[in-house]
Amino acid sequence: MNFLKTLKDRVRSYFFAGLLIILPLGITFYVITAMLRVMDHVLDIVPSPLHPQTYLPFRVPGLGLILSLLVVILTGIVVKNYMGRRVVDFGEYLLSKIPLVRPIYGAVKQIAQAMFGETQVAFKRAILVKFPREDLYSLAFVTGPAVEEVEDKAARKLISIFVPTTPNPTSGFYLMVPEEEIIPLDMSVEDAFKLLISVGIAAPGNQQPNMPFARKLADGRLLQATEAGAGDKRRERGAARGKGETGLS
Repeated sequence: MNFLKTLKDRVRSYFFAGLLIILPLGITFYVITAMLRVMDHVLDIVPSPLHPQTYLPFRVPGLGLILSLLVVILTGIVVKNYMGRRVVDFGEYLLSKIPLVRPIYGAVKQIAQAMFGETQVAFKRAILVKFPREDLYSLAFVTGPAVEEVEDKAARKLISIFVPTTPNPTSGFYLMVPEEEIIPLDMSVEDAFKLLISVGIAAPGNQQPNMPFARKLADGRLLQATEAGAGDKRRERGAARGKGETGLS
């Protein structure tokens, strides 16, 4: 009975150990190949006279990727001007009226804005604030001084801050708090956003690799650097001692 239980536990352990290796590799390979296939299909919109395969005797992989990058860049150029922005706003207005499309498009857009948008440009600096209650701290961003009328009514100096939610920092709470009650942080706004989106996993300044082999390499380099630094300090102390003895003699 114990033998069957031990065998079952070992098989289960081996299965999950193999799954932890195969699953990330398989999903990564599938996603990359799927993206390349989709991008290669973009070439289908190119007229036949302009299609590279019309003049080449073989299929060139990656041309769809280049075309996709050009389409994204050209779209960004169009959106950056006034007329392009108005067209996009009108298109988003139409999408917001479609029940099934509205939540999907809105969620994807919020995630994209959090990852690639310029939201963090409007924020001055990252801070800590006691929110939602005492002894609990939330990451927040200073957006500027509070409205003068609000300060007059409150009879004290206030500062405007934004307390984002995670992992989607495009939503959150706008607060006006006394400046002496905020705790300034040394981390940049960009690092603070990474910390929010990763729910605390991507800590600022933490460059330690996640993979064991990479960690061993990093630890080896750190050990070599430490030993080299210690050797330099020993040589400096020896040189200083030698100078001191020479001076005494």
